[in-house]
Amino acid sequence: MQAKQKGFTLIELIVVIVILGILAATALPRFINVATDARIAAMNGVAGGLRSAVALAQSRYVATGDATATTVNMGLGGTPTSVVVAAGTGIPAATAAGIQAAMQSTDGFTFACPAGGGVCTITQNGSPAACAVTYTEATGVVSTAAVTTANCGG
Repeated sequence: MQAKQKGFTLIELIVVIVILGILAATALPRFINVATDARIAAMNGVAGGLRSAVALAQSRYVATGDATATTVNMGLGGTPTSVVVAAGTGIPAATAAGIQAAMQSTDGFTFACPAGGGVCTITQNGSPAACAVTYTEATGVVSTAAVTTANCGG
């Protein structure tokens, strides 16, 4: 009498491997754009922070009651943070002493602001340069027009 052997045949193992390959091929594309989506989310987050910083600086400016002031104190408790703003509007300047100081924490992002103000370009460290948020000093507008899948991919 011969003992029955237990286990899988080579054909059964190949069929399982093929099925796993098909499942991986259909599931993988869902996870490919995770890095791009993360970059876009980070840039939208910094844009929200910039908008909040502009609103807070203007609020502090109005609260002081001095329409000729060119700085506002953004610090509450601890070390005060002086932010350079436009007289009459309280919109932070597009400089390191303006909008970047109003943000207070800019870890992981690079601010490229011209020396005389104007328009700052904010990028995430390690992201493509085209994936950027812009801040316009004259209006206080933060634009995310360049934060697209095409610009932030890669």
